[in-house]
Amino acid sequence: MIAVDWGTSSLRAYLLDAGGRILEQRRDPRGILACDGRFAEVLAELVGDWRGEIVLCGMIGSRNGWIELPYLPCPADAAALAAAMHAHVDARLPGRSLWFVPGVDCHGDGGVPDVMRGEETQLVGLASALGAGRHLVCLPGTHSKWAWLEDGRIVDFATVMTGELYAVLRQHSLLGRLMTDDGQAFDAAAFAQGVTRSGEDGGLTHQLFGTRTLALFEQLPGEALGSYLSGLLIGHEIRHRQPVPRDVHLVGSAGLTARYATALAQLGIGARAHGEDLAASGLHAMAVARGIALD
Repeated sequence: MIAVDWGTSSLRAYLLDAGGRILEQRRDPRGILACDGRFAEVLAELVGDWRGEIVLCGMIGSRNGWIELPYLPCPADAAALAAAMHAHVDARLPGRSLWFVPGVDCHGDGGVPDVMRGEETQLVGLASALGAGRHLVCLPGTHSKWAWLEDGRIVDFATVMTGELYAVLRQHSLLGRLMTDDGQAFDAAAFAQGVTRSGEDGGLTHQLFGTRTLALFEQLPGEALGSYLSGLLIGHEIRHRQPVPRDVHLVGSAGLTARYATALAQLGIGARAHGEDLAASGLHAMAVARGIALD
């Protein structure tokens, strides 16, 4: 089978054997916003030479994607998501079906809805590895997700716009004008200073302005401000997820999960990192549950 994780800004495809082992994987920068509606053509170019049924997750199933699917309410597990998948046939990918996975929603305090598309598949993949019990998972990114897994089910989650806020402040604010690093460098001391500051009085908006004054008074150099801001924002994100258990599972890119693990450790919380390829095992689990041919 072919597992496809298709987000807003990128596309990942995995060729799996019947047992779910990754035989080959390919990446493409054409997320859904870069396709101009040419989803079938893009997918055919990427995996047209692979054999097997295609199971897709992510923003490809949103109103801006190929086919919009309604969200499945929590609690949700592999079986529930598999039952809600939508089958589609396209002449540009002959001889096979495309199976679209729905996203998941929940309602937090005040009844405000929260949603995810794509992360639910990674969580299903992780749930099968973790087994029974209650586990807290953080998926850092543009919109970070904090999700509770309980006996293999996604029972609750919350989205935090830390990554997007960081990017906006770097690119479109007075704070960003003082930063002289390339956005990739990491200053461990400045990051730790930001995490510490996130626990002090004044609130986030006041502390954000302090990023500027630390530079104006030459208490932090321009090349360290990005790391300080990152620590400040991630620190607030973690502190507002309290109470946090002794260990948190992290799913995402190595660089970003390393920052979260560092902040968690500074706050006395353990972390276990897992790779981004969990989407492939999650999609395989759903295919098995739905009875889709895997060879």
